[in-house]
Parts: sequence; structure tokens; C-alpha cells
Amino acid sequence: MSLFVETSFESLNKYNEELCGDKIEIMRNEKSVIVVLADGLGSGVKANILATLTSKIIGTMLVNGENIEEAVETIASTLPECKERGIAYSTFSILQIFNTGDAYLVEFDNPSVFFVRKGCFADLQKQQRNIHGKVINESRFTVVPGDMFIMTSDGVMHAGIGGTLNLGWQWDNVKEYIQRVYKQEMTAKNIAKLLLSVCDNLYMQKPGDDTTVVAIKVRKPLQVAVMVGPPVKRSEDRYVVNRFMDEKGKKIVCGGTTSQIVSRELGKAMVTNFNYFNPSIPPTAEIEGIDLATEGVLTLGKTLDYIKMYESDQSTMKDILKLNRKDGASRMAKILLEQGTKIHFFVGRAMNPAHQNPDLPLDLSIKLKLVKEIAKCLESMGKEVRMEYY
Repeated sequence: MSLFVETSFESLNKYNEELCGDKIEIMRNEKSVIVVLADGLGSGVKANILATLTSKIIGTMLVNGENIEEAVETIASTLPECKERGIAYSTFSILQIFNTGDAYLVEFDNPSVFFVRKGCFADLQKQQRNIHGKVINESRFTVVPGDMFIMTSDGVMHAGIGGTLNLGWQWDNVKEYIQRVYKQEMTAKNIAKLLLSVCDNLYMQKPGDDTTVVAIKVRKPLQVAVMVGPPVKRSEDRYVVNRFMDEKGKKIVCGGTTSQIVSRELGKAMVTNFNYFNPSIPPTAEIEGIDLATEGVLTLGKTLDYIKMYESDQSTMKDILKLNRKDGASRMAKILLEQGTKIHFFVGRAMNPAHQNPDLPLDLSIKLKLVKEIAKCLESMGKEVRMEYY
């Protein structure tokens, strides 16, 4: 089974604390994706250190093929329990999804994971085990595309306690909210942002506890091919366009000259769209067989801005929804961020003839830098990125 595991997380620090006592570790290898959410005892620096050690130890051991018993034993011997309170130094949730579709969930004293399949909540069969004095809940199951998992720290359940809500935003209340807002096309980022913004409001922007939401969505892989710039040798135009068109999935052409080359080699007319949806972003064009054709450097620069904004801790749902706009940069960012899982860049290194005048800046180095930065951002999200230069 071929799957892509999309992950996103959002956190609020306890009011007046500089560090978050929750820590998320996401690790990928050739066999699986491992997501660990650890919630350190207390708050601030101490909790952050405890949660960081817990998540790092568990994630590293599991990604290297060790089992949960060995990971818990290592944690137990490394981080002793709090003697004053007699409780665990850190609670944790672990979700491991293998490329085969097999999945493994481990929970220790964190709120139960929310599992959504086909828009409805589904129950996971859990078994209890005692590992080195700790009661662990385990589930083994198979995932399918469209499945979504939502992990939370207990700060989510405490949201509003003693204030807007007497008993806090309890597990069933959170479940009811997810059921109400969930849509099949929602990304992991969308659901994480939504849930955290509700928590922030319930806390009246003064969180009484570290609060974290981790969303994991299982998706079918989707390839996206992006052709940026003309090849150095004009004799390679046809070869590069043919290779580009042989790619499966969505196709984006970036650059006016590049679009003309693709139009010519395909024998398809290029029709420029004169609607300026955003005055600072040049209009797009239409070429039959191409999903999106845009201008070059300006659009790439704006696309990178949108990608960085999307991934920023400071971004809001309002920022995320900007990707639904119709300008070329918003459309390109949306395809790369929310649809593509395997991105193949075909990068031409020919100089733009319009910029040969020494008084005008050459756009080649800018263009290459922008493409590399976009690729780096996408790789940090777990996407598979390939670069070819011509």
C-alpha cells in the first residue's frame, strides 16, 4: 500500500511561560512515520526538558527498530518519577504508521486519541499492559487513505476550566466540536489550527496549561511536477518538456519564457488571463494539459512567502484560508502544500534575455535560490522532493 502521512501540530505556552512543557517529535524512515507527543510534568523549563527527553528517546529508539518495552525501560531508568507527587515525569502518546498501512498506537496518561474515518468517529480496540510499573494502552490496526488522528495534551481538556467553562473543554466536548467542523478535504494543518484557536479563546488568551494539538492525516500520494525556467541549451527544450509531461499527477509551469516553450513544444495555445486577483502578483495563463502556468520570479517569491506563512507558529486560520485565493502564487502554494506529496522540480538555468542588460538584475540566481528554499520547506514537511537541472 502506498501512503503519505501528513502531520501538523500547534501549541500554546502556559500564560507567562517562555517555553512549552509539551514536546512533539516527528520522525520518518523508509518504513514508517513516528509521531510522539510528550507532556512534561508541571510547566516551563523543567517540563520542557522532561518532555524533550521523553519524546527524543522514544522517537529515536522506535525509528531505529527498538520496541516500546525497551523505550519505556530507558525512560524509566533515565527520568525517575517525581518523589513529591509520586506521579510520572512525563506522559506520552505514540503513533507509528508503516508504509504497509499497519499502525501502532501507544498511550500513557495522555487524553485518548481522536480517530476519524470517513467523517465519523471510530473506536480503536485497546489492550492494557504493565511495563515497568506503568499502565500502557496499546492498539494495533490498519489505516486507509482519509483516516485522521488527533492527539492532544491535557491542556486541551482543561481549556476554559473555572472560567468560560466550569469543568473545562472535556473529551466528549472536543469530539462533538470535531464532528461539527470536520470535512473530508480538511488538512492536518486546518484541524490543528482550528482546535488550538478554540482552546485559546476558551482560555481568553491566557492559557492555564501548556496546550498542544497534533493532527495526522493519511493520504494517497500525489505527484506534482514543476518546470521552472528554460534549459541552457535550446536543443534540449523538447526533451525536457517531454520528460516533464511524462510525470504523473499535477503540472505547474513557472515563468513566461518557460510557458512559451511548453506551449510551443506541445502545440497548444497559451491564453493569458488578464484578471489581476492580486496587484502585486502577475496574472496566470492557460495551456491545455497544464494545471497552472504562472510568471516566474515574482510569483515564486510570493509562493515562498505563503509557504513560510503557512508553516509559521504565528499563522492563523485566516492566513491559511488565503491559499484559496485565485492568484498564481496562492494557487501554486496550495497545490504544493495541501495536495502534492512528491514534488519533482525541472529547473532550467538559462539566463532570461530580458535581463541581459547589465543595468538590470539577473533573475537566474534569485530564481534558483527561491526554488531551493521552496524545496527545503517542503522537505521539512516530510514531502519527497527531487531536483533536476538543465
